[in-house]
Amino acid sequence: MKEKIEKLLLRLEEVETALGNPEVHSDKKKYKELSQEHSYLSELRDVYHRLQKREKELGENKALLKEESDPEFTDVIRDDIEKLEAQVIALKGKIESLLVPPDPNDHANVMMEIRAGTGGDEAAIFVGDCVRMYRLYADHMGWKYETLALTDSEAGGYKEYILSVTGKNVNRYLQYEAGTHRVQRVPVTETQGRVHTSAITIAVLMEPGEEEKIEIDERDLKIDTYRASGAGGQHVNTTDSAVRITHEPTGVVVYCQEERSQHKNKEKALRVLVAKLAEEKRRKEAEERASLRSSQVGSGDRSERIRTYNYSQNRVTDHRINLTLYKLDQIMEGDLKEISEALISHFYQEKLNESIPE
Repeated sequence: MKEKIEKLLLRLEEVETALGNPEVHSDKKKYKELSQEHSYLSELRDVYHRLQKREKELGENKALLKEESDPEFTDVIRDDIEKLEAQVIALKGKIESLLVPPDPNDHANVMMEIRAGTGGDEAAIFVGDCVRMYRLYADHMGWKYETLALTDSEAGGYKEYILSVTGKNVNRYLQYEAGTHRVQRVPVTETQGRVHTSAITIAVLMEPGEEEKIEIDERDLKIDTYRASGAGGQHVNTTDSAVRITHEPTGVVVYCQEERSQHKNKEKALRVLVAKLAEEKRRKEAEERASLRSSQVGSGDRSERIRTYNYSQNRVTDHRINLTLYKLDQIMEGDLKEISEALISHFYQEKLNESIPE
């Protein structure tokens, strides 16, 4: 690992020299690529230096502990050693995630389609909890998010919620959220204190970039307008501003009622449609390349139960990587980065293993 990091740090020097070249500034595409690489390599350098510093402090404290005879002071040193060991483990995990090379799609905008599954009202309430969790995660990461469509549930939460998330490394960190998320807790509607199990499904759709054009023929679209409604079916708008679009060749249906303007709702619905058609196109191409199994990771496949949220034990388990954390309360406040980084590292290693000939 050390050798690989040192090679990358030499590359950082090359990138910094290239960014100082005036000719690079006149080539927007090249400048953008180098700037992104510089940002990635700088973060790696900073984390690596922090790791070296903590490892040095840990070594010094262990040596000091051997020499120290004062019981009070040895307790202080042991506490420091415990904290430093935890920091070293966390920094090594961070580096493992950073050593996964950048992908051209890392910064692609994504749409998250979160739907209530088994569990009725409780599942819809958990959709609302997860929408809040991902919004807080976006705030922690400096991303922006926007609601594209939603269907309220009378009991609270949402039957379905679609949001778009944009920013640095959005797709890198969110692509592995796709799948079935299971929750185990006592619902607010439960009078006898019994734990119920409910589930929601999440699809993560990557919005197509400039180079991945999706052409839509207006003649293939059936556009219906209707009056926007809230929970319980009450109309929340007095004009027919809500829009439902059916793409007749594929049967894909999208809708939006968030804006008061019919034009804006149509615009948002078309964005969702384009993302869904792009995802289907990628899936077919992957199928043709006979690599569907590996490409389904993060493609919006909802058949796999990927994570369980157990409230009574304050526990989250990601079943794909056998990761269990006893800090559900923090995770529901948007502290998802540790899980994301473990998933990035795991699936990169899996991809490497698949590419090695037997």
